[in-house]
Amino acid sequence: MPPATRAILITNISVFLLQPAGGEGFAERFALWPPGSSDPGFGLWHLVTYSFLHGGLAHIIFNMYALYMFGGDIERLFGSLFFLAYYFVCVICAGLFRLMVSSLVGGPGYPVIGASGAVYGVLLAFGISFPRRIVILIIPPIPMQARTFVVVVGLMELVFGVTGTEAGIAHFAHLGGMFGGWLMLKYHSGRFPFSGPD
Repeated sequence: MPPATRAILITNISVFLLQPAGGEGFAERFALWPPGSSDPGFGLWHLVTYSFLHGGLAHIIFNMYALYMFGGDIERLFGSLFFLAYYFVCVICAGLFRLMVSSLVGGPGYPVIGASGAVYGVLLAFGISFPRRIVILIIPPIPMQARTFVVVVGLMELVFGVTGTEAGIAHFAHLGGMFGGWLMLKYHSGRFPFSGPD
């Protein structure tokens, strides 16, 4: 496994194992809260720290399994430094999308935790970089090309987010992670919106 992917996996798993030792308020202190929340409030560092927290065993297993399956290929393709930058841009964009949607919709300010936004960004990079590679869903076990898989996942997240299906899951954060990944891929290729005048 390439070093950056391995380091992200180890860090996420270590923080998850330390969460119970940190006490009842540990996750709340480092989660991403909307600006204006009373306690513990919003800090810029929360746009990164929230991604290392997870709400349960199934949450971290899904995220780390997906990162293990797809992250290594992306890191080997683009290099470790770019992969790290890519991953954390996805993390930050996912958080910003969640904050934006929260401010537009209103309602109670719930915190966001988890690496899912970055993982969805990694999925996007995999689908674009290896479009014809076959991916098999876990439930249901349907094989499909990676590019088809990414389109299906993205559309599902959009529908779930707009309709409010599966409450408690930050669907727009997932889409924000994919958008951040798209920006980074455009930046890497020198294409719009990062291409200069001819």
